[in-house]
Amino acid sequence: MPLTSALESVRAGLNGALVLPSDDGFDAQRRPWNLAVEQRPEGVAAPVDVADLRSLLRMAEDTGVRLAVQPSGHGASGDLAGAVIVRMGAFDALDVDLDAGVVRVGSGVRWGAVVDALEGTGWSAPAGTSPVVTVAGYTLGGGHSWFSRTAGLGSDGLRAAWILRPDGTHGRVDDDSDPELMWALRGAGGIVGIVTALEIDLVRTPDLWGSGLTFDVADAAAVMRAVRDLAATAPSSLNVFMNSMRMPDAPQLPEEIRGRSFLTVQALSTDGAAEGLIDGIRRAGTVRREVSGPTSPAALAAGSNEPTDPTPGRGASAALTDLDDSMIDELLAFRELPEQWPIIGIDIRMLGGALARPRRSGLASLESAGWLLHALSPLFPGAPREPGDASIAGFRDLLAPVPAGRTIPTFLTPGQTLDRCATPEEIERLRALRAEIDPNGLLHEGRLPR
Repeated sequence: MPLTSALESVRAGLNGALVLPSDDGFDAQRRPWNLAVEQRPEGVAAPVDVADLRSLLRMAEDTGVRLAVQPSGHGASGDLAGAVIVRMGAFDALDVDLDAGVVRVGSGVRWGAVVDALEGTGWSAPAGTSPVVTVAGYTLGGGHSWFSRTAGLGSDGLRAAWILRPDGTHGRVDDDSDPELMWALRGAGGIVGIVTALEIDLVRTPDLWGSGLTFDVADAAAVMRAVRDLAATAPSSLNVFMNSMRMPDAPQLPEEIRGRSFLTVQALSTDGAAEGLIDGIRRAGTVRREVSGPTSPAALAAGSNEPTDPTPGRGASAALTDLDDSMIDELLAFRELPEQWPIIGIDIRMLGGALARPRRSGLASLESAGWLLHALSPLFPGAPREPGDASIAGFRDLLAPVPAGRTIPTFLTPGQTLDRCATPEEIERLRALRAEIDPNGLLHEGRLPR
């Protein structure tokens, strides 16, 4: 039977939807969150229950099409030829248990819904900076958040998962029932099964306090050194991000930031005001703008300035063991080169704390790293791609000689594989587990090419 006919036959038996290339709206359905990534799948499925997922698995076995679970389109990496994208939006159950300090969510739930449910409770979700990312995609890929120095990676907070294996069996797994599968789920995500729900630790935060300090670019070196020095003694209750911003002279930007460069330092304390801890940062330069005081998870999400709609862009990330004076100077010199204008922001996150002491076994780890860096180059409508591509390549070249720790899957960019996130021995361990669970290769290879 031709593939199109086979897919149409499967569609007729689903409770949910299966959109095919000949259908109206297919182009909109197939797109990932990063519109710069081109995806050409054989179809896009929106199952509404486990029965639908089992039907899709049978379809994969009968047709040779592979299933690529992509809840909200974040983390897209390839063109997905020969695959059917599976969107999990209908799996939207949300149950907060404040007495136990856990949340149980369907794999289609986005972090914003969890954050809203916890507002005013004294608990926080270990959510990333974007409220529109799904809990499942973030957690199963490692996930670094505002609370990671306090509570560890998002994957470290994964207590249990409900997973549909390629053989059609569905049930709850945890470290007691299947420690090897849980190790893989904490970082390698959906390459070993289709996760339908998760149980995740919440973070106790009765006294959240935050501070945002903005400095001119002339003070950036001194301020970055002050943050670097603080890392040696900062308690795990303190989480710090830096962002080196260089705004293009673009007419669509507000006049007050258009064509300007500056450095922001954002600190979040889970243990009340931390004025004494950040005083050395404040004194390292002239503070041009400061916002400090009690905050909340909802305020953090609202102030993230993350896009709420799919947009095109490019980026590059790296985990570094150290941020020494030489690296700081080279990074800032790179920022000021005229040809590097396409990189709007370089985000630098302080690691350590709970990240250096994982509570649970998992593939994803930032144990060996001290800093996590990410450069972003948006694609403005009508602007050529080449300058931005060259800038991102230059950023990678700058960091290539620097001693680096392993990164986590949620910070991989299109085309990168799990080899950057694990040792060769761990990759072989993961391959062996996948071969055992999915011997017929019904699930898309993801970031672990076969």
